[in-house]
Amino acid sequence: MKDMTKDILAGVAGRRRDGSGDALGPNSEIGRKLKQYYDELVSDHVPDRFAQLLSQLEQAEPAQKKD
Repeated sequence: MKDMTKDILAGVAGRRRDGSGDALGPNSEIGRKLKQYYDELVSDHVPDRFAQLLSQLEQAEPAQKKD
């Protein structure tokens, strides 16, 4: 994975000391980490073979609907 520690520390440093702006309160850090993890997974490269299989599946589905 990418350097998540650097991003997490940047998020912690960017928060206000008085806690304003944290709608989730103590859970806001967990939410930020989950969002960061999700964004990282979504941006990962899809292997070529997997992309080919998905393409074949998409092509086969319309043919099945006609039958």
